[in-house]
Amino acid sequence: MSQLDDSIEVDVISEYLPEQSVEDEQRYVFAYHIRLINHGEQAATLRSRHWFIANGNGEVQEVNGEGVVGEQPTLDPGEHYDYSSGAVLATEVGSMRGYYVMEAADGTLFHATIPVFTLAIPHALN
Repeated sequence: MSQLDDSIEVDVISEYLPEQSVEDEQRYVFAYHIRLINHGEQAATLRSRHWFIANGNGEVQEVNGEGVVGEQPTLDPGEHYDYSSGAVLATEVGSMRGYYVMEAADGTLFHATIPVFTLAIPHALN
């Protein structure tokens, strides 16, 4: 791991979208809202993402791609970047985790870890 790996903080909030979900068809739609914060000493550009999306049956889907929501944002030191996206699961509960591949201003590539977070319909875990 690079010393830069801890320079980008990733905060996530998830929510269930009942108006887009069809429970009878086992289609559960979730939104997640991400904030990336650059705590480093140099600018960093988000180049790609790598997600592991698990449903309640233990099935894991990997998703890779360039940037996020069609962008490859550059964060100067102290700046943050917010975006929202979504996921569809076949179960009421699941989780997501992963990492972003970031490029520091000096050309160094490093990972910004996306901590595991839960996707769950209300009261599914109570």
